[in-house]
Amino acid sequence: MSDSQSYFGAVRTTRCVRPFMGRILLLFLLFLLVAPIHLVFGQQPDASASLSGTVRDSHGDPAADAEVQLQCNDPAKTVSIRTDAEGKYRFSNLPSGLYSLSASLRDLRAKTGSIVVSLHEKKSANLTLAPADKSAASTMQPQFSDEPQFTVAGVKDATNLGGHGSDVVIHSRNNLAKETASLATSAGAESAAAAGEAAKSLRARLEREPNNAEIHHQLASLEEQLGDPLEAVSQYQRAAELNPTEPYLFDWGSELLLHHAPVPAIEVFSKGSHSFPHSVRMLLGLGAAQFALGFNDRAVKTICEASDLSPGDPAPYLFLGRMLGAEKTVPTDTVEKLHRFATLHPDNAEANYYYAVALWKQQPENSRASEVKSLLNRAIQFDPKFAAAYLQLGIVHSDRHENSQALAAFEKAAQADPQMEEAHYRLARVYRQLGENDKSKTEMQAYERLSHASEQEAERERHEIRQFVYTLRDRPVDDKSH
Repeated sequence: MSDSQSYFGAVRTTRCVRPFMGRILLLFLLFLLVAPIHLVFGQQPDASASLSGTVRDSHGDPAADAEVQLQCNDPAKTVSIRTDAEGKYRFSNLPSGLYSLSASLRDLRAKTGSIVVSLHEKKSANLTLAPADKSAASTMQPQFSDEPQFTVAGVKDATNLGGHGSDVVIHSRNNLAKETASLATSAGAESAAAAGEAAKSLRARLEREPNNAEIHHQLASLEEQLGDPLEAVSQYQRAAELNPTEPYLFDWGSELLLHHAPVPAIEVFSKGSHSFPHSVRMLLGLGAAQFALGFNDRAVKTICEASDLSPGDPAPYLFLGRMLGAEKTVPTDTVEKLHRFATLHPDNAEANYYYAVALWKQQPENSRASEVKSLLNRAIQFDPKFAAAYLQLGIVHSDRHENSQALAAFEKAAQADPQMEEAHYRLARVYRQLGENDKSKTEMQAYERLSHASEQEAERERHEIRQFVYTLRDRPVDDKSH
């Protein structure tokens, strides 16, 4: 059986015909079983674009065996496939054009606005199912609140991006915010021209359908791509208020967090977590927002709760691992969870690395040094280019005055990642201790050059990621926010 036959074994085409045309319909369907998808849409035979994504239910869980329909400008030209066990779908060999996408599963429905697909483009679009009956939806959906207790007033260049603290702490907070945003369900990036056209189309649709949550949500993603985060967060908020599903609430909160508004993000993620107590990523967003405010103990507790919800999910452990860089001392809960990560995923390089770092930070220079070295060597075994693992191994050797072993580890770290500032700095120190002053000077110069480049990159980011200005209403901020 050919690929096209295999593909279209699950494809159905809808077309209105009269009863006496049954035989013609049968021949048409037989044609579709062998016709490439570009012929269905009447376009060029060398079409190579694709559209893929994930369909989720209103709780944010993957929707398996949902029917996904793709329609071009001609309503008669519609193809449908079903999602796999993980809620994923994929349309391949698409010609360029304007499409709409819909999904259904029992009494749940979802539909996108216009999707612009260009030749050779690999585009993604995710859908969230909701009850078809609006009256039923109103009884099934949780309410966000009567009114958010904050107002986003504008954006500005973030001259103090990420808040107060050391460079390492700020870097850790910013990275965690970005990783939270990466868990969002927004569609793939458009070209500027395509995004502008799609946004224009959606705004026109909103004039006719002002209470369509899905259109607000799609427009929010496009506004972010077009460089208007204030409008994006407004559209995310409107979508979540109209239809407070897990994906809509999460995307709203992650947009706030991405633009350094952790206090409003805490409110959104807290209420979202209350409404969807089984959502791991809602807790991760809440923990990341708490961490951004410096409520580290509260953040650790929240992310540990997320890991307990789904012990096999690597994401909470990775969040805990990312936070280690900002911690001088490591909470016992963090060590226990990262130990579970390494136990559940013994062949995962990051699992071994983060558990090793947690152990070493908890009790440096103790009797567990051999165990820490063993874990780091396992991480390197599974990922021979794991620069951070080499660096940490060098730190352990250096702290134990094992200079020759430390030197070898730091050299491998610098080889694996020549842009790693700390590797060059520590090499300079070890070379100086060994009396190799010329090499020490060379490494220190490399460190200073990379450090200067890093500062310039941070400055560039301060101007590229605009920071929300927000006001709060009658609610003090404290470290009990949850």
